[in-house]
Amino acid sequence: MTAKPFLDTNVLIYAFAAEDPRSETAEALLAAGGVISIQVLNEFVNVSRRKLAREWPEIERQIDLLRTLVEPPIPLTLDIHETAISHARRYGFAFYDALIIAAANRAGCSTVYSEDLHHGQTILGLTIRNPFADQER
Repeated sequence: MTAKPFLDTNVLIYAFAAEDPRSETAEALLAAGGVISIQVLNEFVNVSRRKLAREWPEIERQIDLLRTLVEPPIPLTLDIHETAISHARRYGFAFYDALIIAAANRAGCSTVYSEDLHHGQTILGLTIRNPFADQER
C-alpha cells in the first residue's frame, strides 16, 4: 500500500474554491500530495466549466498545478471499469463512486478522501475519510 491517499474530485474543487470554508483543508491535502485518476481530472474539468463557469485558460492552469502536486493519474482502463461494475453490484455503490474505489485500490492506496462516500467505512483495504465532515458549509 502507498502512503499517499486517493483524492476524490471534491477535494480538488474545494482547493481552488474562493471563500469556501473547506478550501484550507483541501489545499493542505493537495499540498501533501496524493493519487488521482483520469476520472477525477475529467470530473474536475466538467464541474469547473458547468457549475463554476470557469474559462478554459483558468482550468488549464489549475490542471497544470495539480499535475505538479499529485502522482501521475491512474488511467481509466477496461479492467478498472469491470472492477467498478463488480464493486457497484456487490457493495451497492453508485457506479462513479465504484470507479473511485477501483482506481484507489489499483493504485495501492489505503485511504480515500471524499465527501461523497461513507466516512469511516473500510472496503477492500481502503478507509474512506471525509476531511470536511466537521466543517460548516
